[in-house]
Amino acid sequence: MSLLAKVFSHKKKHLVGHHLVLNELKIPKHLAIIMDGNGRWAKQRHMPRVAGHKQGMETVKTVTKLASSAGVSVLTLYAFSTENWSRPKDEVSFLMKLPVTFFDTFVPELIEQNVRVETIGAIDALPEATKQAVYDAKEKTSQNTGMVLNFALNYGGQKEIVDAAAILAQKVQGGDMAVEDINPATFAAALTTGFLGDLADPDLIIRTSGEERLSNFLPYQAAYSEFYFTPVLWPDFDQEQFELALESFTKRDRRFGKVNS
Repeated sequence: MSLLAKVFSHKKKHLVGHHLVLNELKIPKHLAIIMDGNGRWAKQRHMPRVAGHKQGMETVKTVTKLASSAGVSVLTLYAFSTENWSRPKDEVSFLMKLPVTFFDTFVPELIEQNVRVETIGAIDALPEATKQAVYDAKEKTSQNTGMVLNFALNYGGQKEIVDAAAILAQKVQGGDMAVEDINPATFAAALTTGFLGDLADPDLIIRTSGEERLSNFLPYQAAYSEFYFTPVLWPDFDQEQFELALESFTKRDRRFGKVNS
């Protein structure tokens, strides 16, 4: 029986291979992942970098199913940043083709699992085939009411903040709102994650490959996120690694600046 199956039984169980006793895992409502290490995974196997990205897409499918089964409400995956355009042209071209094949094969499963596809980032700036694949996946899953699978595509956190400030400035300039109306709630609503409402801020951010930085990923929303860094490369991030991340999150004491009584 997997750890997730034990969690759902809501009984005190020993985690196999670990000393921690869990009453049940805390499941993050919003889980965000910086999927890092595809290139290094391929290099270790003397394969081209694109082979790592291809394998990484299989991991996306695995983790999506695990997160949905665990009860995660929003899974945000950092798929392509605004800085990734500076990578070699052949690699960028391959990355732009991945969503086409990924959604073509995975959307039927997402529909079956009641998962809805959403995106943040400048989707309209993507190549036409990529953009169309994304929009088709969003349309085909739009009626699903389960977990939101949210891809950060052509996304940059600093640009998102600047754009949100510009949106609010235009509203003030146009007389649609007063300066006094600008507060954390109205600012958050102007961000690309505003459609997620109370679920916009990740409870847990996982980064694979051993790097320990945000890399321009959800800087505003991550103000009180818990972080889990693992040296495991993204293509190797399997069910066991997913469960270890949830175990770590379970042990966190989230006070949000307050003091527990």
